[in-house]
Amino acid sequence: MNIERVKTDILILGSGGAGLFAALHAHKAAPDLSITVAVKGLLGKCGCTRMVQGGYNVALAPGDSVERHFMDTIEGSKWLSNQDLAWALVSTAVERVRELENELGCFFDRNPDGSIHQKAFAGQTFDRTVHKGDLTGIEIINRLAEQVWSRGIHRLEEHRAIELIKTADGKHIAGVLMIDMRTGRFVFVQARAVLLATGGGPTMYKFHTPSGDKSCDGLAMALRAGLTLRDMEMVQFHPTGLLAGSHTRMTGTVLEEGLRGAGGHLLNGSKARFMDSYDKRGERATRDIVSRGIYSEMRAGRTSPNGGVYIQMSHLGPDKVRKQFKGMVERCADCGFDLAGGLVEVVPTAHYMMGGVTFQPDCSTELRGLFAAGEDTGGVHGANRLGGNGVANSTVFGGIAGENMAKWAKAQGQFREPDSLAIESAIKDAETPFTKNGKGLEGIRESLYECMWTHVGIIRDRDGLLRARRALGELFERLMLTGVVDGDRAFNAQWHDWLNLKNLIAVSQIITEAAISRENSRGAHFREDYPDAGDLEMSAYTTIQKRDGDVEIKQEPVIFSRVRPGETILCEQITQ
Repeated sequence: MNIERVKTDILILGSGGAGLFAALHAHKAAPDLSITVAVKGLLGKCGCTRMVQGGYNVALAPGDSVERHFMDTIEGSKWLSNQDLAWALVSTAVERVRELENELGCFFDRNPDGSIHQKAFAGQTFDRTVHKGDLTGIEIINRLAEQVWSRGIHRLEEHRAIELIKTADGKHIAGVLMIDMRTGRFVFVQARAVLLATGGGPTMYKFHTPSGDKSCDGLAMALRAGLTLRDMEMVQFHPTGLLAGSHTRMTGTVLEEGLRGAGGHLLNGSKARFMDSYDKRGERATRDIVSRGIYSEMRAGRTSPNGGVYIQMSHLGPDKVRKQFKGMVERCADCGFDLAGGLVEVVPTAHYMMGGVTFQPDCSTELRGLFAAGEDTGGVHGANRLGGNGVANSTVFGGIAGENMAKWAKAQGQFREPDSLAIESAIKDAETPFTKNGKGLEGIRESLYECMWTHVGIIRDRDGLLRARRALGELFERLMLTGVVDGDRAFNAQWHDWLNLKNLIAVSQIITEAAISRENSRGAHFREDYPDAGDLEMSAYTTIQKRDGDVEIKQEPVIFSRVRPGETILCEQITQ
């Protein structure tokens, strides 16, 4: 089969915070190795890290500590986090922020005395979120991209990864099959080591924050490769997505957590505050609790004109709001809302996937030569991610992955021959829509939105989850009968829409199966028929794996390696 072939020592899939930090750290550790970043769009212009508004959690200020950050993270996770991963997150974040400023050129907001300003985010016992106004992600990605360009790291832009290709014996990764979206041709990239850092992107829900090109590609590839995933039932809904109506794709765009951290109020359709009746912390409760509170008001019919609730900031002073949240004030104005002086309609919006590929603290996975970092991984956040811990996760583990991939490639990595039959099979699968005559991708997409929002969303029960299981099976069958025009394959948007839907449905099925199996309520996963959290001492996380078409689900006990429920960790304990 005539496909283009490319060789690189290290291949990084994704150009968000995880991918770019990995590239920089790999280059620093082994500048003689060839490093290639492959990205579905343009490097520095796509991915979720660029969209981060809020900031970066890190223990810097007097009175705070990494131990305190750790406990907030563990308690926020509802005791489902891998504690070694959580500790790596909070402890390494300190050096990462220094690296971002001192080595990579980021400049975060300052206090009058020159120290880094840290604002309040919900679910935390200390104001520790470092930021650049409300456009933190743009600052980070712009600087990272500049550094990657300056080092001459190779780029494969507008290249879509479609399959992880193993060796014939299945023990190692040999490379990745891609589509060059500019030409429509298939490309096989052979590599000694590969990083999965494509980001999650729960865009299978009616209201979602990531851009439409995010379609869980990395998770879907990992599933097809037989890798074990964990915590896939844990899909985080951000409480305040902009609700601008059905006429615009701006609906679902995040209005960041700093609004509530600064003292913003949530009002129902009657203009009354309601969060105090759901949690003593009110609007500053964790994201799962606030999302359920809003959703409960919506189900009770106490809604704004478009079916959501309101957020109000005017009581803090319009001028202060305009200065502190410039980006969001402008975004809301574009949609006809006055964030500084009026009311803005909001709705919970699918935001982040806490679940993903199981991985070790060195970012290795069970497939030799494959590493993973960022939102493609599971275990760091457990059942609930604290706002501000996401970009910290990407940069912390991206750097760790880059260093360890370089070591692997130097010591153990070698170019291995790919399974040629696997390449042929993957190409055949990707070309499926060119052989079908059915139409209706948009109908399938809308049905997927409605199914996941209604049955596998903020509040779940067994009957709804079983309906979702059936509906998703039917949607997959419909997709397999739906075709696209086989004309010019260069930038063939229909083809890529079809591939997006294939991955989204596959991951939706896994989310649903994991949600059926967890018969208790933890964090983002709330079962009305099983509302209790269960015994925290007996906490277990869900693992899921596909083998030969069958799905295997297990409940694995959480290892309390550093602290147990009911305990508070001390500095001398954590270092033992």
